[in-house]
Amino acid sequence: MPRLLLRATATASAVLGLAQTVLAGSFLNGHYEALRAHELTAMALGGLLIAQLPVAALVRRGGGAGGARGPWWPLGATALLLAASGAQMGTGYERAVGVHVTLGVLLVSGLLFGLVGAWRPVPASPASPASPATSGAEPLAESGAGSVTGDGGDGGSGRLPRPTGAGADAVEVAP
Repeated sequence: MPRLLLRATATASAVLGLAQTVLAGSFLNGHYEALRAHELTAMALGGLLIAQLPVAALVRRGGGAGGARGPWWPLGATALLLAASGAQMGTGYERAVGVHVTLGVLLVSGLLFGLVGAWRPVPASPASPASPATSGAEPLAESGAGSVTGDGGDGGSGRLPRPTGAGADAVEVAP
């Protein structure tokens, strides 16, 4: 459930961040009423990031198989994005446009990276009931391109699988 909440808050934060770029562009094009909407959206984004902090802490707390803890990155990223959002609002009110625009680009980039991270599939742990080793299920058949086990071929490590099949012995891979 915490991961689902993280996905919801990360998605909403990314949408607000992208809306900020549109509102800033509209203001710079001479639509001065967009500045008020830009301010309100910034406040909503800050509030959403405050709400995301305990959600990220729950994701870290985990509760997975064997009492495994979740990753640190949601909590650290949320805290960093919240600090950047506060700095962003401060530079906006001070009319420090050069810093405000640069920090805005970095903030929206961070929000989008957080969105991608929140929606990445969670790798199954070896002790997980869903893994073939404990469920009695056979892994998917091998193909010529490499072994396919249903976990991306990397065991959840994020690394590319080692080549198998014809010509694989010609590739030297350091352990």
